[in-house]
Amino acid sequence: MKSSSKLSDLTLTQLTEKKKKLTSLLVGITAGMMVVCGVLFYLIFKTKNYILMPVGMGALITLIPVFTNFTEVNNEIKKRQKQA
Repeated sequence: MKSSSKLSDLTLTQLTEKKKKLTSLLVGITAGMMVVCGVLFYLIFKTKNYILMPVGMGALITLIPVFTNFTEVNNEIKKRQKQA
């Protein structure tokens, strides 16, 4: 909730810039994470060491805070555009 109050202090231009940065961050991190998880899953199935599978799934959980922040910024931009 604290980030919502901080977002309300930003201008629409600043919010748009923040959205662009978060989009770039999400694309980069997600692409990198998918490559790493792909290699991990390949090695899991090749070595038949299935106990490591939750590690790959758990690694994707690290993206949740970035997605949450991205959604909050999008919601704030939409709210401002409706008011204008």
